[in-house]
Amino acid sequence: MSLPLPIRILLWPLSQIYGVVARLRIVLYEKGVLKRRRLKAPVISIGNLTVGGTGKTPMVLYLAKKFLADGKRVGILSRGYGGSSGTSDEIELLKQRLGNHVKFGVGADRYEQGSRMESAAPVDIFLLDDGFQHVQLARDVDILMMDGSRKLQKEWLLPSGTLREPISAFGRADILVVTRTFDVSRVTTPHDDAVFYAQTKLLGFRNLGAKETFLALAQLANHSFFAFCGLGNPRAFYSDLTRWNLKVEGTMSFRDHHRYGDQDAAQILSAVRGARATALVTTEKDEQNLQGVDFGELPVYVAVIETVLSSEREFHALLERLLQERRGAVA
Repeated sequence: MSLPLPIRILLWPLSQIYGVVARLRIVLYEKGVLKRRRLKAPVISIGNLTVGGTGKTPMVLYLAKKFLADGKRVGILSRGYGGSSGTSDEIELLKQRLGNHVKFGVGADRYEQGSRMESAAPVDIFLLDDGFQHVQLARDVDILMMDGSRKLQKEWLLPSGTLREPISAFGRADILVVTRTFDVSRVTTPHDDAVFYAQTKLLGFRNLGAKETFLALAQLANHSFFAFCGLGNPRAFYSDLTRWNLKVEGTMSFRDHHRYGDQDAAQILSAVRGARATALVTTEKDEQNLQGVDFGELPVYVAVIETVLSSEREFHALLERLLQERRGAVA
């Protein structure tokens, strides 16, 4: 969420200090002053430079399915932001989509979680969710996600802006995946030969809390929708709904990882009456935070999506080559 300009200006000195500390921390790890710890299995990090949604979780899901299809034993490591008791809304979403085919390690110390998993059963590949800044864990490939609809050159560092690191940190990434645009002119990166583009594909809709066969868009053609979500980038969800040709009468956004209650439901229902919508639509991530919330007779649909990559064959070939080169160097 963007802060008012006067507040951003007041916080600007803190952003400069934050930037210096962030650069120094990376240098200390690169020079070996601070030691990285390495797991036995290869690690692929999926992360970003900004606070907010860039499509990391759908990318983790995409890679997990790819490696599972290759017959690999997959482990997912995550901090579990916004959650408790060893889970989060994003972890529960991944568990719902991947079932027991993948092992999960959730906690602040991703190395400890990974070591525990390797002690319990063999792991062929680890996916480090939101791992670009978690440099204390050695990784073999760094995939950096970027929201192509935003101009990072205009973003400020935390706390006055949304950047977790200076944009020069692009240089640490092995692969850049740009979401929400195919406009090459928006992208500034030294990795011109390792830039891929991702789009959100709609698989269908489910009734909230149900696991039945997806409903196709045509089956909901008689509805007008009120959309709500608690995401890092809610505008991306609303933009996707428009691109999928849903009739959206209104929207309501909450903080990322928001846990809904009866008061939120009442607020949403009041807005729905004003917008004269006939159904609600939200995301799979929000579904994890809506358990026990009652919307009465109003139908609530969950949009089920997956990531589609441009030049998919080239992406997989580059990923495999990097893994082979890095593991050879480690050995």
